[in-house]
Amino acid sequence: MSNKTKGVALAALASASYGLNPLFALPLYSDGLNADSVLLFRYGLAMVFIGIIMRLKGISFQLQKNEILPLGVMGLLFSFSSLALFSSYAYMDAGIASTILFTYPIMVALLMGAFFKERISIISWGALIIAFLGITLLGKTYNGQTLSVIGVILVLISSLTYAIYMIGINRSVLKLMPAYKLNFYVLLVGFSVFAFRIIFSTSFHVPTTPFYGLCTLGIALIPTIISLVTLTKAIHYIGSTDTAILGALEPMTAIFFGVLIFHEQLTFRIVVGIILILGSVTMIVLEKSLMDRIKLSYRRRHGIG
Repeated sequence: MSNKTKGVALAALASASYGLNPLFALPLYSDGLNADSVLLFRYGLAMVFIGIIMRLKGISFQLQKNEILPLGVMGLLFSFSSLALFSSYAYMDAGIASTILFTYPIMVALLMGAFFKERISIISWGALIIAFLGITLLGKTYNGQTLSVIGVILVLISSLTYAIYMIGINRSVLKLMPAYKLNFYVLLVGFSVFAFRIIFSTSFHVPTTPFYGLCTLGIALIPTIISLVTLTKAIHYIGSTDTAILGALEPMTAIFFGVLIFHEQLTFRIVVGIILILGSVTMIVLEKSLMDRIKLSYRRRHGIG
């Protein structure tokens, strides 16, 4: 199996598993847990599990001096992204929040172009416009009420910090760090953030039944450990931009379970908005092929070649 194939498969698994966040988070919210409590369990349990895996695999916990600051920054970015996304669930359906979050591939492409001189083609700009049109269609809920501005802002903050996180992993000394080790320290930083917030700002709640306890295990294992490890490996294989683009399964997973389990409404307008957003990302996936066809058509029309 080629590195490209491995990267594509890992990126798809990362996005699909990350899209399961609402499946575990929403029941915990119904049990009275707030976002900080859910995320403290998510990061803490995942960190313990990864630490055990590292011990079993004989992976060293030792860090080089030049790795400490980048790990701290990546941990803060990922924890802020999680907090913003989980907080947005209080303002909108999780499926819609996850779909708006999927603008992060466009942000990755734009940031890579702005800071790392990756050329942004006319197709990428077109994809960006289509993505924003899709988000506009998601601007009202199924009963006609306008989406909360706070909720939308929270998701966009989550999307931006997630995009920067993906680029940071691939464009820093962390690129060659083992996936388990990198994610252990990212989770450690995030755990510290939520513990600090609970001590000095919010409150702490625990699951009240074994079912909700299993939900905390589920959110630590699937959308955290599996998603983070496969995401890191995918970035190593195919880079930040392609990995971000292949996140199409993330909103699809969230919407599927939102409709199936949480009875969220799926209207025609929302479907069209989702299609536009996914279509914009598909344009980037197929950018090279589309550009080749455009060039070939131009040459034929002008008798070149």
